[in-house]
Amino acid sequence: MALRARALYDFRSENPGEISLREHEVLSLCSEQDIEGWLEGINSRGDRGLFPASYVQVIRAPEPGPAGDCGPGAPARYANVPPGGFEPLPVPPPDAFQPLLQPQQAPPPSTFQPPGAGFPYGGGPLQPSPQQLYGGYQASQGSDDDWDDEWDDSSTVADEPGALGSGAYPDLDGSSSAGVGAAGRYRLSTRSDLSLGSRGGSAPPQHHASGAKSSATVSRNLNRFSTFVKSGGEAFVLGEASGFVKDGDKLCVVLGPYGPEWQENPYPFQCTIDDPTKQTKFKGMKSYISYKLVPTHTQVPVHRRYKHFDWLYARLAEKFPVISVPHLPEKQATGRFEEDFISKRRKGLIWWMNHMASHPVLAQCDVFQHFLTCPSSTDEKAWKQGKRKAEKDEMVGANFFLTLSTPPAAALDLQEVESKIDGFKCFTKKMDDSALQLNHTANEFARKQVTGFKKEYQKVGQSFRGLSQAFELDQQAFSVGLNQAIAFTGDAYDAIGELFAEQPRQDLDPVMDLLALYQGHLANFPDIIHVQKGALTKVKESRRHVEEGKMEVQKADGIQDRCNTISFATLAEIHHFHQIRVRDFKSQMQHFLQQQIIFFQKVTQKLEEALHKYDSV
Repeated sequence: MALRARALYDFRSENPGEISLREHEVLSLCSEQDIEGWLEGINSRGDRGLFPASYVQVIRAPEPGPAGDCGPGAPARYANVPPGGFEPLPVPPPDAFQPLLQPQQAPPPSTFQPPGAGFPYGGGPLQPSPQQLYGGYQASQGSDDDWDDEWDDSSTVADEPGALGSGAYPDLDGSSSAGVGAAGRYRLSTRSDLSLGSRGGSAPPQHHASGAKSSATVSRNLNRFSTFVKSGGEAFVLGEASGFVKDGDKLCVVLGPYGPEWQENPYPFQCTIDDPTKQTKFKGMKSYISYKLVPTHTQVPVHRRYKHFDWLYARLAEKFPVISVPHLPEKQATGRFEEDFISKRRKGLIWWMNHMASHPVLAQCDVFQHFLTCPSSTDEKAWKQGKRKAEKDEMVGANFFLTLSTPPAAALDLQEVESKIDGFKCFTKKMDDSALQLNHTANEFARKQVTGFKKEYQKVGQSFRGLSQAFELDQQAFSVGLNQAIAFTGDAYDAIGELFAEQPRQDLDPVMDLLALYQGHLANFPDIIHVQKGALTKVKESRRHVEEGKMEVQKADGIQDRCNTISFATLAEIHHFHQIRVRDFKSQMQHFLQQQIIFFQKVTQKLEEALHKYDSV
C-alpha cells in the first residue's frame, strides 16, 4: 500500500534536500510520520526530498507506487529519519571513506562515495573544522568602515610554534595519545563508539544483530540551519565533540545563592573610550574615526577604529553560542564624520564596553584582551598574529561546550530548568514589548521638547514682550519698572524654551541608549534558549528509547549529562543578565530623575528671577 498525499498549497524549495510542490499535485510519501513538521516524498516530477507536512493532505486510499517508490525496502537518503520512517544510516569513523555495511555483506565496486556524498546538508564521514561545520557570524563590510590591506592579510595561520591547523588531530598518526597533551592541555571528547567507532584502530564498529538497545540512536534535526545545529549544540549533545582544552580556557559555572552563575572575574577592570579623532591614510584618500581606549588594569592607551570593534564582535558571537554578546551601535552610511553622530556612537561604545568588561567570561576572553592591550599602531606583527590566532580558534561550535566546567549534575533538575527557561522566555518577551513602548514614548516626548515645547514657550515670551512694548507708549515714568519686569518675564520664557530643547540630551537620550543596548540582548536570547531547548528535546527522546528498550541507560545518561552542561551555562547567563539589568536600570533611573530635578530647578530659578523684578515696581 503506497502512501500518497495531495498538495494543498504551492511550496518553493529554498534549501538543499527540499522539493517544490504545486497546488493539487499528488506525491508519494516515504513515511507518514513527520519529523519536526517535515515529510519526505517524491513529487510528480520525480524529485525526492523534504517538504512541510502542513502543506499536504495524506490520501488513505491504496495506490501502486511509482518506479522510484521509497517504501520500506528502498534505501534511506536522510540519515536522520527516525525509526518510524527509515532506518538511520550509521555514522562511519573518521578514518573510513566508504559506507558502513551490514555484517557479511561485501561492498560492490560501484558503491564508493567521496566524503559528503549522500548527505543532503553537507555532513559526511570526515569531520570538518568547527568553522566549516557550524558557520558563524560574518563581520559586515558596509560602507561605514571599509577593510583595507593593513587589516587583512593573505596568511590565515597564526605564526606560533606548534599551532594546530583547523580541524587537525595530533593523535591521528599515533604520535601522541589521547588524554594529556602538552603542559596544561587535556583532550576531551564526547564521542561514543556507536557513532564514531575507534579513532586509532582498524577494527570496525561492532553491530549486534540481536541487541535492540544498541540499535536505536537519537535522531538529528532535519533543519540543519537551526541555531541548535549551527551553534554545535546538537553535535555536542549527541557526543560528537572532541578537542584539546587548556586549563586557562576552562569556563567555570558555580552554584551561587540564586542558582548557577558564572565564576567571578578575579581581576575586574573597566575601560574608558575617549578622544574620537578623524584620521587619514593613503595621503588623505581614506578617512576614519579613531577612539582611544584605556583599560584600568594596564593604563596603556590603544587606538581602535569601528571596524576593529566589528571584527571583535564577530569573533565573540561565533565563539560563545550561549552568551549574550552585546550589540554594537548601528552603522551609518552617510554623515559618519558629523559631530552628533560621532558623539552618539561613542556613547553607544561606552555602554558596549561596560557590558563587555562586566561579563565574567567575555572580560577574560583571549581575543578581547588582545583587542584591549595590543598596540596595533606600534606592533603590527603582534596584532596580526593575535588576530589570526583568534580566527583559527578551534574551541568554537561543539568544541566550545567542552570548555565548560559545571557543578555536579545532581544539583540540576531538568523539569525545574525547563520551567525557569519558559519563565525567562515570557519575561524577555514582555520586557522587549515594554522597552519598545518606552523607547517610542521617550523619543516622541523628546521630539516635542526639542520642537513643540520650545516653540510654545517662545510664543508666550514673545507675547509678554509685546505687552511690554504696548505699555511703553503711555510715557509715564512710574510705569517704567512694570514694563521692564514684563519684558524680563518674556525673556525668562524664551530661556525656559531653550532649556526644554536641550534637556533630552541630559535625561531621555541616555535612557534610550540603554534601551537600545538591552534590545540587542533581548534579540540574542531566543537563539540561546533554542540551544537549551534543543538539548532538552534530545534528552526526552533518549529517555523514550530507554523506556522502549531500544537504548542503553549509559548512553542516555551521557546525553543528559551533556544537556546539563548546556543548561548550567544557560542559567548562568540568565542570572548575569538579571544582575546587570538591575544594576543598569537602577543607575539610569537615578540619573534620569536627578537630571529632571536639576532641569525643573533651573526652570524654577528663571521664574523666581522674573518674579523678583516686580518687587521694585
